[in-house]
Amino acid sequence: MRIDRTVETSAPAAEVFDFLADFTNTEHWDPGTVRTDRVAGDGGVGTTYANTSRFLGRTTELTYVVKAYEPGTRIVLRGENKTVVAHDTMTFVPTAAGGTSVRYVAEFDLKGMTKIVAPLLAPAFTRLGDTAAEQMRATLDQLAR
Repeated sequence: MRIDRTVETSAPAAEVFDFLADFTNTEHWDPGTVRTDRVAGDGGVGTTYANTSRFLGRTTELTYVVKAYEPGTRIVLRGENKTVVAHDTMTFVPTAAGGTSVRYVAEFDLKGMTKIVAPLLAPAFTRLGDTAAEQMRATLDQLAR
């Protein structure tokens, strides 16, 4: 499963990066997130987050670790629990108008029996990606005001 969306905002790139690189802010822009807490680290490589999400009516816990942190440019996280491994990559490009283009790619490698139902989950992942992109755009636009 893969979600790949690009969001444009009028908010400046440095501000957008700082906001999204703090993964505790997923509560504001990711409709599936119930709560995210920083467990260890300073936000850079190796930082660990405990994420609680809701998907298709079920609540799940994932542990995310920052794998790459390139200030102003890119952040990569890996989340895992017993049924899924998630790889999240956000890249940031300043726009000519002074805003930011954010590309958000989330890849989900399902484990065990969950793998069997993966094709049935595709529409739900598509809706999640669309909703997350809209909510991210709205949240980032608030930073610009």
